[in-house]
Amino acid sequence: MKICEIFYSIQGESTFSGFPCIFVRTSGCNLRCTYCDTKFAYEEGSEMTVNEIIERIKQYNCRMLEITGGEPLLQEDVYKLIERALKKKYKVLLETNGSLRINKLPVQVIKILDVKCPGSGQSDLMDFENLSYLNKEDQIKFVLSDRADYDWAKEIMLADNLINRVNVLLSPVFGSLELKKLAEWILADNLDVRFQIQLHKIIWDPCMRGV
Repeated sequence: MKICEIFYSIQGESTFSGFPCIFVRTSGCNLRCTYCDTKFAYEEGSEMTVNEIIERIKQYNCRMLEITGGEPLLQEDVYKLIERALKKKYKVLLETNGSLRINKLPVQVIKILDVKCPGSGQSDLMDFENLSYLNKEDQIKFVLSDRADYDWAKEIMLADNLINRVNVLLSPVFGSLELKKLAEWILADNLDVRFQIQLHKIIWDPCMRGV
């Protein structure tokens, strides 16, 4: 597998925000979101075997593992990595951009599906069939650039009854959408969703890598 970086940090997003977590960031992505904050993962990285990755993560005294990117599902060996990690009793989270089919992922994997809103410039590439493969433990993340993104996300949530089927996360594009505005929209619409911020960008410098 081509791996961009492996590091141990505080989980900055999802319902696991605040917990220590090991991150395996794969290289390569098939999307080019306007606000992408991991562009370095498009090309950077080095080849590692699944065994090498497992040996590396064993160095950390932590049982939560997130596989992220880039886009992890571009590499077929990600399924071997997941299988090995599950056998070693890791809680495995996988964040995917929603454009690739997730039906091959084991049910034990907590899937974090990043549904791309129009502000990303990539919403037309979403595979909305993926919504049918999610369960109550999984999570959907909408990263919002503006009110138009919020309204678009709300329409999808309500049309597919997502709030009652899965954990829904609304997150502002860092430095773009005012936190207060998003909080007020959620409260005004009485949405039973999680308002999340990128905690790691508050703890450390927003441009810092490996956190």
